[in-house]
Amino acid sequence: MTKGNINVSVENIFPLIKKFLYSDHEIFLRELISNATDATLKLKHLANVGDAKVEYGNPQIEVKIDKKGKKLHIIDQGLGMTAEEVEKYINEVAFSGAEEFLDKYKDSAKDTGIIGHFGLGFYSAFMVANKVEIITKSYKDEPAAHWTCDGSPEFTLEPHDKTERGTEIILHISDDEKEFLEESRIRELLLKYNKFMPIPIKFGTKEINDPEHEPQTITDKDGKETKEPHRKITVDDIINNPNPAWTKQPTDLKDDDYKNFYRELYPMQFEEPLFNIHLNVDYPFNLTGILYFPKMTNDLNIQKDRIQLYQNQVFVTDNVEGIVPEFLTMLRGVIDSPDIPLNVSRSYLQADGAVKKISSYITRKVADKLKSLFNNNREDFENKWNDIKIVIEYGMLSEEKFFEKADAFALYPTVDGKYYTYEELYNKIKAKQTDKDDKLIILYAADKDAQHSYIEAAKDKGYEVLLLDSPIVSHLMQKLETTKEKISFTRVDADHIDNLIKKDDTTISKLDDDQKKALDELLKEVIPSEKFMVQLEAMDSKASPFIITQPEFMRRMKEMQQTGGGGMFGMGGMPEMYNLVVNTNHDLVSEILNTKTKKKQERLINQSLDLARLSQGLLKGEELTNFIKRSYDMIK
Repeated sequence: MTKGNINVSVENIFPLIKKFLYSDHEIFLRELISNATDATLKLKHLANVGDAKVEYGNPQIEVKIDKKGKKLHIIDQGLGMTAEEVEKYINEVAFSGAEEFLDKYKDSAKDTGIIGHFGLGFYSAFMVANKVEIITKSYKDEPAAHWTCDGSPEFTLEPHDKTERGTEIILHISDDEKEFLEESRIRELLLKYNKFMPIPIKFGTKEINDPEHEPQTITDKDGKETKEPHRKITVDDIINNPNPAWTKQPTDLKDDDYKNFYRELYPMQFEEPLFNIHLNVDYPFNLTGILYFPKMTNDLNIQKDRIQLYQNQVFVTDNVEGIVPEFLTMLRGVIDSPDIPLNVSRSYLQADGAVKKISSYITRKVADKLKSLFNNNREDFENKWNDIKIVIEYGMLSEEKFFEKADAFALYPTVDGKYYTYEELYNKIKAKQTDKDDKLIILYAADKDAQHSYIEAAKDKGYEVLLLDSPIVSHLMQKLETTKEKISFTRVDADHIDNLIKKDDTTISKLDDDQKKALDELLKEVIPSEKFMVQLEAMDSKASPFIITQPEFMRRMKEMQQTGGGGMFGMGGMPEMYNLVVNTNHDLVSEILNTKTKKKQERLINQSLDLARLSQGLLKGEELTNFIKRSYDMIK
């Protein structure tokens, strides 16, 4: 038997490991299973290159709990180690970075997840165990070795009678870490970190129906038929899927395979994804994965952290901000890259050059996929537009490269259910919707019902009206107006239709200047100036007498304020101001002016104003009650 000290000059390395990494102590199991997987994959490589000593077979990793003995076993059938290799890899190499670790991180390591970064992965076992044993037999023809350490720098190393190739790690679980002797806790960790590891992981056994036994139909003496019960057999409980969909070639997968994998990732998600994007790149970095577009809502606070990040099939995190562009964090799925470090802080990841390249690759790949979906089946793409538009609009706002590519597939739906790309829309409306200053006015509505009368007035002129109703559309319109030449988005109720797209021809007012002045004064006496700015307009005599509008700028600023940005008035500080456009050519307006009694003039003005407010959904509460009562009185 050999006794010795681990090759490290700092005696209190173990308390430091426990102290610094305590917040993340559950990852010891991930680290030890990752080591077991590496040992098995190295064996596979030796078998593939024809090493005569290696028979690969069908190795698996087993995790066993010995609750009575307070022990947790991790057993692999991999490469194994000789006593000399244990001395080298466990006592020297694994600790080669220990002093650098202490120097660099003793003040800040607690939450950096630094374990593994300096080859300390194996020693994470001491976060939960007061003693660790390694029993290992190399694939080489040498005796097995037994290493024991009780969490001090002292260790023992002696021969062992193990005959099967591979390594068994035995953790003597500390009294204050008893949760790791509970089957439910270990199962939870295995499913969290190792669900898709490339080597089968056995955790106990389970009963299943015997696939070789087909239950027979039995007929009793009365001729009644019953089926005999299934015969049960006990099999190893393999808790992982070693060959998940993202590790396969897209050509080997059908639609159902992608849908089944989605259910595997999100067992509690009952809606099918709309479509998926299979990522597969090996230059200038390695990356595979599958992203899914779920059915979206207009809620920007939609639950994120649904994309799972893996390194060589080992789960790393589901907080992928900084790796995946922010607008895509609303998607779901898996990204796997050996180029993403397994154990580093988020700030390190976000500053990492390879990670930045991965982010821009994913952006490009998603844009290309959306373009091909649009080109290959436009009708289907249009049907899904409302469910995906929030992601695409967010991407156009936040990622310049995506914005440029989105011209090919971003859609602009109309109130009549037609869908145009920007270029198609431009060509369709250019002739009719260009104003006298040669600016293209793109009319839109946010609510078909609430803005119905305004939409109809625009359609009567032969204008197209878009339906743009997502919460970030104000920001997007602002961006489009600054990147496209001579265009302006205007909501259809921002003014009278003749003012929205001003042409050269002007309508002459029936009222002269003195009449207009008298009307203006009369209206301002009755109409509250803190809510309405009165403006007299000569319009078609068939147009409404009173029209309430909200200036595009004011309303857009208010909307942008609600979704972040445009906050020059402070939170909630934007005043609710409306324009009241009074049509000087309407007969009712002439009647108001010519009515002799002040009381009747006021009643006509209030009734007309309330009708205009009603059409905009602005008449509520007591004012609505009074309006209805007054209207009944007028009928009587």
